[in-house]
Amino acid sequence: MAESKVETANTAAAASASGESGGPSELAVATVRTVPIEQAQSRTEHDLLGDDDVPANALWGIHTKRAVMNFPITGVPVGHFPEFVRALALVKQAAARANKRLGYLAPEKADAIEAACTQIATEKVYAESFVVDAIQGGAGTSTNMNANEVIANVALRLMGRKPGDYHALHPNDDVNMAQSTNDAYPTALRLAVIFATQPLVRALDDLAYSLKGKAVEFADVLKMGRTQLQDAVPMTLGQEFDAFHVTVKEDVARLNEISALFREVNLGATAIGTGINADPRYAALAVEELSRLSGQPMVLASNLIEATSDLGAFVLFSGVLKRVAVKLSKICNDLRLLSSGPRTGIGEIRLPAVQAGSSIMPGKVNPVIPEVVNQVAFLVIGHDLTVTMCAEGGQLQLNAFEPTIGYCVLSSLRMLTAAVDTLTKRCVDGIEADRERCRSLVQGSIGLITALAPSLGYEASSRVARRALKENRSVADIVLEEKLLTEAELNQLLELEAMTRPARRQPVPKS
Repeated sequence: MAESKVETANTAAAASASGESGGPSELAVATVRTVPIEQAQSRTEHDLLGDDDVPANALWGIHTKRAVMNFPITGVPVGHFPEFVRALALVKQAAARANKRLGYLAPEKADAIEAACTQIATEKVYAESFVVDAIQGGAGTSTNMNANEVIANVALRLMGRKPGDYHALHPNDDVNMAQSTNDAYPTALRLAVIFATQPLVRALDDLAYSLKGKAVEFADVLKMGRTQLQDAVPMTLGQEFDAFHVTVKEDVARLNEISALFREVNLGATAIGTGINADPRYAALAVEELSRLSGQPMVLASNLIEATSDLGAFVLFSGVLKRVAVKLSKICNDLRLLSSGPRTGIGEIRLPAVQAGSSIMPGKVNPVIPEVVNQVAFLVIGHDLTVTMCAEGGQLQLNAFEPTIGYCVLSSLRMLTAAVDTLTKRCVDGIEADRERCRSLVQGSIGLITALAPSLGYEASSRVARRALKENRSVADIVLEEKLLTEAELNQLLELEAMTRPARRQPVPKS
């Protein structure tokens, strides 16, 4: 019978997996074993519904197969979210460590589970074995079973055994020891959200930095501010981009604040929060190990029954993601308006041309990057409503709709991160100002009169504005014609510094 060497945990990853429980065994230190390759095309496994066949070398088993058949919903498997796969592996590794420390899990089994979890958490190839649909019935049971089976079969291979040899190490009895889907799944999901938030925060920081750079670059570009799409008062293009910078930085702060709520977990709650089938010491030990493994300061919820049924943190966090999406979409609306034209619109800025804009209109270039960010924002906003309804739909001691919450939140995080990266690199970094266009629009705007109102008075200013609009002339021409101000006085009042920020002024004597 042919044999092949089984890939084992790399030494660095295994070393990081060691903790106060005495460190990993030889399995976790990457001892290479050989395992016979199955000659048969399938193996038979058994569950409460009976026997069924699975591919001989599959790392998943019968429970996973049934879930794949039952939930052909989105076509998006759990493995699509690597942060979730990593988090599931770390939760199972923490549980194995705790059970080993308490004496319930034999060291050989615990070490094999730990080595398997280290591989799964660090090597992306294993995501391919997390095949159940992200949206599923059963409150996440299918995902938990999928994780148990994959971890068990990776561990069995590391022990020199075949996949499916559950007499040596069992997915439920050993990998799932002292756990329920109802505490392992939500704990992993919370940790996954923490992991997935970090790339979004970095992307938003990069966007804010790019916007600040444009604010500095455009600090001397005078333009007309607008309210209700009408001319308002002068400002600089730098001020406009600095406002974009500040609003993005605010969202970074909110994301960091709210994501911290996910550090509170119910690991050890088991089925409904009473901790049935777990040692009284288990919950604290498991959370301690999870903190060590994840690098996150996880804490055990004070009331595990409440924590098992409550999804309030997801509602708050999803609301923050919606806020991020809404504000990004508003920025993109502004970029599209400011770049409109190029000849017949506002045309104050030029967005980078990244592709041809039309199959029929030669030379047309569209603001496709802001447009795609708008569409991502619309999806995130819709996901927030879905999260709200799922959280509301919980009943008694459990919420069965957490898989859809996970799908929506993790999808929103992934899409927002990609959209923000794209907006920064493919759009904002390359924005240019049309300085002459900005200045000409200011000089021809009726809004200049606001800067003169403290000196001319409201009534005279209104009269000048009406004349300028009716006669299609500039405000400055009318003011000089009516000898309301001298040219020197007018120039002083219309100077950039005076028009774009607060200032103490002496009233100009009226002639």
